[in-house]
Amino acid sequence: MTKRLVYVDGQEGTTGLRIHELLGARPDLELLRIDPERRKDPQERARLLNAADVAFLCLPDAASREAAALVTNPSTCLIDASTAHRTTPGWVYGLPELAPGQREAIRAGKRIANPGCHATAFILLMRPLIDAGLIPPTQGLSATSLTGYSGGGKSMIEQYRNEPDTRLQSPRPYALGLSHKHLPEMMAHTGSQVAPVFYKGLSVSVPLQLEGRTTGEALHQALTTRYAAEPFIRVLPLGQASQIDGGFWDVQACNDTNRVDIAVQCQGDQALLMARLDNLGKGASGAAVQAMNIHLGFDEGLGL
Repeated sequence: MTKRLVYVDGQEGTTGLRIHELLGARPDLELLRIDPERRKDPQERARLLNAADVAFLCLPDAASREAAALVTNPSTCLIDASTAHRTTPGWVYGLPELAPGQREAIRAGKRIANPGCHATAFILLMRPLIDAGLIPPTQGLSATSLTGYSGGGKSMIEQYRNEPDTRLQSPRPYALGLSHKHLPEMMAHTGSQVAPVFYKGLSVSVPLQLEGRTTGEALHQALTTRYAAEPFIRVLPLGQASQIDGGFWDVQACNDTNRVDIAVQCQGDQALLMARLDNLGKGASGAAVQAMNIHLGFDEGLGL
C-alpha cells in the first residue's frame, strides 16, 4: 500500500493535536513532522507543505494565509482550519452535508476551508429550510450557542483549568459587540441575506416565529428528508428533545463523535431548532479529517 503523506502545520494547538490523534494509527497515512526547533522556519515549513498530499493549516488567520502562499505544488491539497478562507472565492467550503454536489467539490478541490463549529450547527439547521422556501432569506434570525472552553484553544483551556476565578464557574456570554467571526460564513453558506444576532458561545438554538408561513412539522420534515442519507447527522423525532435526558438538552451528548444531532420543537406559530456537536470533532478536527477522507477517495468515516 502506498501511504499518503499528511502534514499538520500548527500541530501543537488543540485542533492540530486532535488531528494527529485521529490519524496517528492509520496504516494508509504517513504523518510528516517538523523538528520543533524549526517549526517557525518558513523554508522547512514550505518543504513539508509541498511534500504532502494533504496539509492541514491549524493556525491563526494571518499565519494560514502566509502558509497557503508557501504552497507551489499543484498536487498538495490544503485544508485550512482557520477563519481565513471560509468565504474566499476558489476555496471549497468543507461541509459535505451542505448541499448536493458538495462532496464532489471537496473531492476535486485543492483548497478546502474547514467550517467553524458554531457555523456548522447553524448552517445545518437553516440551509435546508431556506433552500426549501420554508424560511425566506430576508427573515431576521437569532442564534444562541453554548460551547465548552476547549473551543477557546490552549490559552483558554489553561485559564479554566488552573485559575481560581469564580467567574469561570458559570456560562459567560461573549461576542457582545455582535460581530462574531463566524457570521460571514453563516450568511454565505445558508443563503440568508440578514446577519443573525449571534452573541454567545456547543449547542446552537434558533428560535423561529412562523407567523403562518409554515409549520414546525414542515420544518422537521424538510430536515429529515435532507439528511436521511447522511451518516453523521441524526434528526430526532419531532418534539422528542423534551422527553430525553430527563427533560434537558444535553449539549455534551455528541462529545467524542463526529455526529450532529438535530431537534425541532414546535408549539403553534413558534418553533425552536437545535443542533449539537462536539466542537473539537465535527466542529473542527473531525470535520477536517472527514474532508480529507473525501478528497483522497477514502471512506469518509474512516478513523472517525
